[in-house]
Amino acid sequence: MAEKQNVIIVGAGPVGFLTALGLARQGIEVTVLDAEREVNTSPRAAVYYHTTLSILNKLGVADDAHEIGLPSTEFRMHWLETGETMSSDMRETLDPGQEYDHNLHFGQHILAELVMKHLARLPHTQVLWGHKLTAMDQSADGVTLTVETADGVKQMAAHWVIGTDGARSTMRRLMGLEFEGITWPDRFVATNIEYPFLENGFCNANMVVDPVNWAVVGRLGRENLWRLTYGEDAELDEASILERLPERFAAILPDPSIPYRIDNFSPYRVHQRSAPTYRVGRALLAGDAAHACNPCGGLGLTGGVLDADALSDALGAVILGRAADGVLDFYSQERRRVFLEVASPLSSNFKRLLSESDPVQRAKDKQDMLAEGEKGGAEIRASSLAELMKGQPMPVPAPAIQEDA
Repeated sequence: MAEKQNVIIVGAGPVGFLTALGLARQGIEVTVLDAEREVNTSPRAAVYYHTTLSILNKLGVADDAHEIGLPSTEFRMHWLETGETMSSDMRETLDPGQEYDHNLHFGQHILAELVMKHLARLPHTQVLWGHKLTAMDQSADGVTLTVETADGVKQMAAHWVIGTDGARSTMRRLMGLEFEGITWPDRFVATNIEYPFLENGFCNANMVVDPVNWAVVGRLGRENLWRLTYGEDAELDEASILERLPERFAAILPDPSIPYRIDNFSPYRVHQRSAPTYRVGRALLAGDAAHACNPCGGLGLTGGVLDADALSDALGAVILGRAADGVLDFYSQERRRVFLEVASPLSSNFKRLLSESDPVQRAKDKQDMLAEGEKGGAEIRASSLAELMKGQPMPVPAPAIQEDA
């Protein structure tokens, strides 16, 4: 068996890489494993709120992210049945002490690749692709993982292991944890398309309200590529999504006579679920492996990035002898509380607002939102809501940072 690593992280997405970078910048040895051969490029989250940008800045990644991404401050609601819109600008309702006055738009896979490059510049770090976790054993002083590789089955040992391997987490299953909650009856379809939204009444970030043809529409970056996510009955044949797609686009797009180009699409089921705890001994969870919510409002990735920041601070303090390991229980309890009390109910309400079927309630929702919009839109501005997701800070000293080369 190989020499024991300080920390092994299972799951090479943005949350896994950000957790790894946070630990590695404290001088801690980190290995990231993933069953895939490369970063997953299917359509995922693409908007980073000011809370996320502050964490990227803390990790030395924000400047590179701004070189890639599209800064944006606007948000717009569209009501399909009446053609009404409501706009807000986050610069008019900044939170106290807010570090950034904008959001940043670019693909989640690009963030993962960017953070991976920063991680590679630090000593005692490695990323192992094609390593599929199959078993885990814990002892009082460490964890042993069994992984399948192209060269056969091998075992890897660590003092600590973190699961950031998504909503279908193998780590969570091996920790013996349920994933409590619900699965939405809708199938969500995330599409990347080229279309002149800006010339047709949309801004960089939009929500479309309709009981059938609701949608979330956001620009993916500086080019004219957009993410349009809509919902359909999960009982419909997934293999024929592309056959149904033109009819849905005809209803959602502001001018369906204008040609569009589909760059990519990905169907997926959506959950409101959480593990009962995010720590079992020396094994921990973060991001979608710990909790999953629907993407309306963009609170899933935001919560995962906040997990990564909190966990790398807390676990780093434990490994370096600056805190007792009880702080990891605090991490588990606090991040779970934030999900159950903030992220899950808010994202559920966003989904309800978009697809409300009761016309009386839909009219009331619109009236309330238009009235709020006249006051600045603070209650529906996603960046303000993301601020609520920070929760209580980890009760540990600020980490000493090792800069990358």
